[in-house]
Formats: sequence, C-alpha cells, structure tokens
Amino acid sequence: MAGVVHRHHHFARRGYRQRVYVERTKPLEQYTTEELYVRFHFGKADIEYLVNLLRPKLQHRTQRSHGLSVEDQILIALRFYVCGTFYQVIGDYMGVVKSAVCDVVRDVSIALASLVNEFVSFPKDNQIAQAKRSFFLLGNMPNTIGAIDCIHVHLQAPHENEWEFINRKGRHSINVQLVCDADLIITNCVVKWPGSVHDARILRESALYRDLQTNRPDGIILGDSAYPLLPWLMTPFLTANTPAQARFNTAHCRARCAIERLNGVLKRRFACLNYLRAEPQKACNITLACIVLHNIATKRNVPLCADNDAPKPLGDPDQPPAFCQSKQDVQQGTQ
Repeated sequence: MAGVVHRHHHFARRGYRQRVYVERTKPLEQYTTEELYVRFHFGKADIEYLVNLLRPKLQHRTQRSHGLSVEDQILIALRFYVCGTFYQVIGDYMGVVKSAVCDVVRDVSIALASLVNEFVSFPKDNQIAQAKRSFFLLGNMPNTIGAIDCIHVHLQAPHENEWEFINRKGRHSINVQLVCDADLIITNCVVKWPGSVHDARILRESALYRDLQTNRPDGIILGDSAYPLLPWLMTPFLTANTPAQARFNTAHCRARCAIERLNGVLKRRFACLNYLRAEPQKACNITLACIVLHNIATKRNVPLCADNDAPKPLGDPDQPPAFCQSKQDVQQGTQ
C-alpha cells in the first residue's frame, strides 16, 4: 500500500504537460487550383475525388486526439509522393509531427495499393480495338495492344537479404514490370521483385504470362531485346540486315516508346520513385499507390507541372539499331 501511495504522490508532484496542438495548414482553402497542381500535382476537384474514393478506408471512427481527417491524410501523402523528401520536411510543411507523416504515408499507400485491380486492367473486348488504333497512329505498328518494360525504383539498403536488391548498376532497387497502352495508361504491373532479378524472369513468373500463354490475346505486346520472342510478344531484330527488317525495327521502336515515356512521366509526376528511404515491402506499397494515382491522373486529364514536364529522350541504349549493313553491303557501296 505504501508503494501505491508513494507512486501517487510521485506523479502528483511531477504533473503532466499540457498537450499543445499546432495549427495545421489548409491547402484547399489557401491555394488556387494552379497552385495545388504545383504543390500536389492534383487539382481541387481531383483531391476531392481521392478523398471520397478513400474515405471508407481512411476515415477515423472518432476525432479523439485531434485525429487527421481523410483530406489531411491525402494531402500529406500526395506531398510526399510528389516531393520524395524526408518525413520531417513534409511534417513541417503540413503542420504535423514526423511520426504522423510516416503513419499517413503507410496507411494511404496501403489503401491505394488495395485498389490496383480496380484501376489497372488489361484491355478487353472493345478496348482492344481502341488500343490497336492508338498504337498504329503512334508508330505505324499494326495489331499492337501494349508495350512492356521494367523500371527500377531505387531504395536504401534493406536490412534483410540486402544483396538480392543490388541491380546491374550496383544500386539497391526493386524491379517493377509495367505494361501500358499508347495513351500511357498502365494496364498491368508486377511490383514485388528485387533489383537483381532479370526482366525476362519477372515476366515468365507473372500471372500475365500464364494468362496470355493459355488464352492467346487478340493482338501483340511490344518488348525490347531483354524479352523472349513469343507468339504474343514481339521483340526487335538484333541485327536488321534488310530494309524490311529495318522498317520493322523503326516501327517497333516508335510504338514501344510509349513505355519509355511512361517511365519518365511516372518518375516526374512522383519524385519519390527516384529514391525511397523505406524497406522493400513499404516501397512496393508506395510504388503501387503511385501507379494507381498515375492512372487516375491520366484518365482525369491531370496535367504535369510545367517545371516537371521537360522532354525525355526517347532513345533506348538497349534498343538495337534500326538497320545494320553487312560487310558485303559496305563493300558494294564503296565500289
């Protein structure tokens, strides 16, 4: 009993600090639509759409301890996705503590990642005809319904199995497989493999590969020379020895540039994908969240900010030349 009394007096003497709440920013009230585009890469109507979309997953049951509203959570997460900076910097900007930013990014990323099957789907039926028309207009490549490539999302060295995440350039990353249409809509994605895994293996062990091998699609997908040649997957000629092969490589390259442009747009729209200070599982959730947001932004015609919309070179160092003359052709040309 004496111990209990002593403990009571100890806490009574010490007392408790009164919790001080920092006034949070109200971006939707402070900024115009153009200013919201610059800071969050989404306008007011787009942010309200995201709030309504994610409200069932993020709404707190009570407002105890001044809990963050769904709107606040969306804005904090968007600010992180488009900046990719430290949690402390995001917290100071939004008027919340660092730990709250960490929790919000985790929760919003998981909520968005859970919607990937709703917003990322392979073209079917009437969508296939539209995809073929778009690719033909883009590169004069017939019967094309998609382009495939992998993108590396760099991250800090993981604590477990660190060596698996070292890619061919010596950096830690996750290797993300993407398929897109000519309008840069992502139609399929695989986000789980370490950076050391080859692009062809990611495809071979994916659900997309099993489905297309079993149910032959009404069209072809374009891939670079890292992929195998399959009935539904067309790769360029490694050495184009004839004008016809050169024309094929040129058309193939022009149409496949859609996936190259997508990779550039994705990292310009969400700068966090250039480098994530996160463990692999969290990095995968963040990447999936950005994929879902990209499709939402593209379908809603959300523009890229002018300062981030710099043109990206379309050249691909792994792409074979359109036409390679043989020694015999060179000799005949010099005679």
